[in-house]
Amino acid sequence: MTTPFHSVRTLAFRPRPSCAFRPNTVTGVKRRTFADDNAKHNALPQAQEGQTGPNMQQAEHVSEEAAKMSQIMGTGSGPDIEGQGTPVQDILKEDEEARKHAPQVMKDSLKNPQSAHNAKPSTRPFSTLARRPAPAAMTPDAFDAAELDPSMIPTELQRAAYTATSESQAPESSIIPAEKLGHKFPLPTLPLPPNSHKDHRHHPVVHQVTNLLMRDGKKAAAQRNMAVILSTLRTAPPPTYSAARPLLPGCPPASHLPLHPVLYLTLAIDSVAPILRIRSQRGAAGGGVALQIPVPLGLRQRRRQAFEWILDAASKRKSRGSGNDMFAQKVAEELVAVVEGRSGVWEKRAAVHRLATTARSNLTYGRGGRR
Repeated sequence: MTTPFHSVRTLAFRPRPSCAFRPNTVTGVKRRTFADDNAKHNALPQAQEGQTGPNMQQAEHVSEEAAKMSQIMGTGSGPDIEGQGTPVQDILKEDEEARKHAPQVMKDSLKNPQSAHNAKPSTRPFSTLARRPAPAAMTPDAFDAAELDPSMIPTELQRAAYTATSESQAPESSIIPAEKLGHKFPLPTLPLPPNSHKDHRHHPVVHQVTNLLMRDGKKAAAQRNMAVILSTLRTAPPPTYSAARPLLPGCPPASHLPLHPVLYLTLAIDSVAPILRIRSQRGAAGGGVALQIPVPLGLRQRRRQAFEWILDAASKRKSRGSGNDMFAQKVAEELVAVVEGRSGVWEKRAAVHRLATTARSNLTYGRGGRR
């Protein structure tokens, strides 16, 4: 089988001639690729004799024309061409059309001629005074050369005393004090004060109440709520004491409590704190009946029970809004209600004390065996 391409190997191909294409080339215009030193190319164009060039016979500026008109008429109120210029207020006074389209600030300055905007500038915003050289130090030789009053020139004895004093003090002033190595601040004296320990730096009542406010180990949130409670007690009006619900003996006047919010908090908690609690002893009364036994409480136990009652009463209060500080606000309101005798915590305290009074005969249970 014969192939039609066997004769292609013997053919000679001639390439098509290519021409360079210059997109920026303009036909018929000679392109300058270097500077021409010919004078006729460097010189500015000149108008022919008897003709008017583009920069000749130009109309004067409106300010120059107005200045010439005022000079001819002798009014003297034209624009200041030679000086600092004419203020805009002066131009608006004479041009009614421009006054209509002027900003409101300009219109107000025209109505009030005593305003600072209407004052004509008369001074430059910068100083044109040359800086004066600093006066040279007055040496003993300069005293004689200066034209001073003889009574102002020191005597030879005074000059000698001054020289001796300066020479004696020069070595002392040149001594560099030795660097003191050690602590930047002095060590505290031992034993430390009660409020200097990092774990006991707050008031004991504030510290205990903060721990009781804490939920899920969030101490920072409890501290923030404690700060809101104290701030609310600080800004609240003075409470009104109730004669039916007396507070602790020796409490300060009601007007002093907002000035001391920690004292306010302590007084409210200690006033409703129960003295004792009721412990139930199962089967002690016989027949499986529990026996109610009063048990005295310590100071921290009394405060803990009182604040738990206050938290329970505050959680039942209606919220007057939303936010992270709303519960702290309700606790502060409950504390104010405790001081004023309006809280239900007083009834819980009275009920515990009545039950303890009834069961006071059981105080000796367990001493010397069962009865």
